Amino acid sequence: MAPLLDRLFLQAAAATNPALASISREERERLMRSKTEYLDLYSRMKDLWLPVSRETGVLLYQLARSMNARNVIEFGTSFGLSTLYMAAALRDNGGGRLIGSEFEPSKIAKAREHLAEGGVSDLVEIREGDALKTLATGLPESIDLLLLDGAKALYPDILALVEGRLRPGALIVADNADSSPEYLARVRSPDGGYLSVPFAGDVELSMRLG
Repeated sequence: MAPLLDRLFLQAAAATNPALASISREERERLMRSKTEYLDLYSRMKDLWLPVSRETGVLLYQLARSMNARNVIEFGTSFGLSTLYMAAALRDNGGGRLIGSEFEPSKIAKAREHLAEGGVSDLVEIREGDALKTLATGLPESIDLLLLDGAKALYPDILALVEGRLRPGALIVADNADSSPEYLARVRSPDGGYLSVPFAGDVELSMRLG
């Protein structure tokens, strides 16, 4: 797994996307915060890998292993680097199920190749389409770990979809959480049902109380 991840991170760093250069920074930030135009932005970024950092990947593995996670949900699979870390933890835990969601078909195809190469395909289901639909049904009764790493404007909506299935003590890792002020306000609210702290730059780590 380690050599595979090293190779994929190198590929991710080398990836370019000329189409994205035509979008101003202001317009890009506006699209990122939009709950209606995010598909357009992420369609233009389909050639970019947009992975979690190596440190966040290791954190995901550590969290999943230490809590003996069995059921994991991932919003924003992309090319599957974060998926590999969490699936490796499930494998080392003795098994489990990871459900991911990604709307870009080309990314799903590559992610599945990477999962097969890593020997964890049997643990992962990637659902194709808008996560507001793909994660609305068919989830495990009890969820141990949730990764939010898709369209930032949708973090509160995705949380709302799965919240009722997060077991007490379940963990949520939100990458680039600073780009979702609404989400941060939700998990940091004193009466919101979470214990939440900023972690490793712009990662927010939250625990479901109860």
